[in-house]
Amino acid sequence: MWRAQLHDDAEAFAALVGRWQDAIRRLCARLVGDEHRAEDIAQEIFAKLFVRRKCFQQGSKFSTYLWRIALNHCYSDLRRSAHRREATLSFSQYDGGAAEERFVDCQPTPDESLAASEVADAVRRALAELPEQHRAVVVLRHYENLKFREIAEVLDLPEGTVKTRMTEALNALGRRLRAPLDLPRMFQEVAK
Repeated sequence: MWRAQLHDDAEAFAALVGRWQDAIRRLCARLVGDEHRAEDIAQEIFAKLFVRRKCFQQGSKFSTYLWRIALNHCYSDLRRSAHRREATLSFSQYDGGAAEERFVDCQPTPDESLAASEVADAVRRALAELPEQHRAVVVLRHYENLKFREIAEVLDLPEGTVKTRMTEALNALGRRLRAPLDLPRMFQEVAK
């Protein structure tokens, strides 16, 4: 970042984008609930980062700076969408191409695929219903694998607050998922 900041080094900035692009896009997709919109937001985030590169303080952790910009941009987009009432959260699985890497002989059966898809959809819907502050903690911890202290830095909160929000978020997700995830079990027991 310092080369992009001090010397306007386009190659250094391109390397940053290449390294962080997928992670930021995944974060956006999980926060706003729309892959296509997430791609646009990720591009806007990197454009904003380039324009504001002189604001980055040397000695600061770049990842914290970037995560914070991304979260704030996603929050702003969610607020705009809520005001326009145009965003109905349409989720599709965003796995970065991992599904294409499966071996043919390891393919799940159609009923296993359907069950997994239903569970994934239920989790996405439940995650989308969480308040922003809880959703951000869950996404950063479970999808982006940040440690609690890193999340605390990104959100500029005490680590204890982050852990409390995680507990509240997981409890809320558990309540929201209890009924949808028990439905397949009910159908299996009825079929027996």
